[in-house]
Amino acid sequence: MMKKTKVAFLDRDGTINEEKGYIKEPSEIEIISGSAGAVEKLNKAGYLVFGISNQSGIARGYFSVDDVLKVNRRTIELVGEGGGEIIEIFFCPHHPEGSVPEYSMKCGCRKPGTNLITEASEKYGLEFTEKIVIGDKICDLELGKRIGAVTVLVATGYGASERKNLEEMQMAGPDLHAENLAQAVDLILGNSNSG
Repeated sequence: MMKKTKVAFLDRDGTINEEKGYIKEPSEIEIISGSAGAVEKLNKAGYLVFGISNQSGIARGYFSVDDVLKVNRRTIELVGEGGGEIIEIFFCPHHPEGSVPEYSMKCGCRKPGTNLITEASEKYGLEFTEKIVIGDKICDLELGKRIGAVTVLVATGYGASERKNLEEMQMAGPDLHAENLAQAVDLILGNSNSG
């Protein structure tokens, strides 16, 4: 039986942690100020929190799946030290123009594809009653719209330049704009201090 729950899907690089290009070492992870507390607020408001990340560096041969797993574990650990719980960070290792044959392909998991969301729901037996997608790129917003989620574009990472791109291309924007993950969560929760 599926468990009905509220869920938040957060992009990793540029949303939870500082954007540093292709991160291959756990020591490179630096959590953006306020991110751990933001995840904790989501937890307290009844949301299960997952990370969703495109990691084309695997397809490009910059690092391995194992490297990404180690970086993800460190990210979850650091957020945990700040009081927040990210259950798991799901990631896409593919890119159509990669150099590693087994990962060089078009796929359904590279955002804005929705396969990472399906993977999370199937692995944990979840039926989403409310969905949030927060990220710093247009692909995060497109993913959110495809799954019927509330979307937030943060200004950290690539967010500020992506906002300009949205305006220049006259594309539909997110439901909310926020300076960072902390403000995004406050906006979503309606600045409610309860709980």
